Amino acid sequence: MKGFITVLLLGMLVLACEPKLKPEKPDNLISKDKMTEVLYDMFVVNAAKGVNRRKLELEGINPERYILEKYNIDSLQFAQSNDYYAYDIETYGSIIETIKKRLTKEKEHFEAIDKKEQDAKKRKRDSLKKLKDETSLEVKEPLKKRVPNPVKSN
Repeated sequence: MKGFITVLLLGMLVLACEPKLKPEKPDNLISKDKMTEVLYDMFVVNAAKGVNRRKLELEGINPERYILEKYNIDSLQFAQSNDYYAYDIETYGSIIETIKKRLTKEKEHFEAIDKKEQDAKKRKRDSLKKLKDETSLEVKEPLKKRVPNPVKSN
């Protein structure tokens, strides 16, 4: 009985360690450039879903389906192409690196816009505060009545 269990465990171990075979190149493989664009959109949509999930659900929007329709691909084609590219770590890594650079560039662009907007708001607040201070100075200091100096008699 112990020998049977040992053989069974060794057999399961050998079968579990079977190397994963490289997926076949799909007939309708998405090009590397198009795959980069699709994955970029998927990353952006997933980030948006994390922020506005409730709003998307209320509007009945399915972002993944929208992206697949945008690029005229189906979910099976995407899954097969993603598996194919993911198996080749260097190719998939270069796709991800391209997406990362693009996201970083766009982040810097939007941060610059936000900084300009914040600076403009600050200038406006400062101008309004300065105007308010100048106006309040005029109100705070009423004109003093001039009292004539008494003339000294000799």
